[in-house]
Amino acid sequence: MNKPDLCPACGARNDCTLADPRTADRACWCYGVSIDPAVLEALPADLRDKSCLCPRCARVEAQLQAAKPSIP
Repeated sequence: MNKPDLCPACGARNDCTLADPRTADRACWCYGVSIDPAVLEALPADLRDKSCLCPRCARVEAQLQAAKPSIP
């Protein structure tokens, strides 16, 4: 059974705002990053397009860190 708040690759929380009714009106973190299509293609077909990967499995942690505003 697919859980929209869990990463289909590792089972960890994926931090998807759309999967949480309290934050479903906000854009998901994945909207602001570029995920390599090869990462998505590596998932078994039955796991694709069901829920967000976590940032680690999507291999975008560096992009998310770079996008964080710096605190002076």
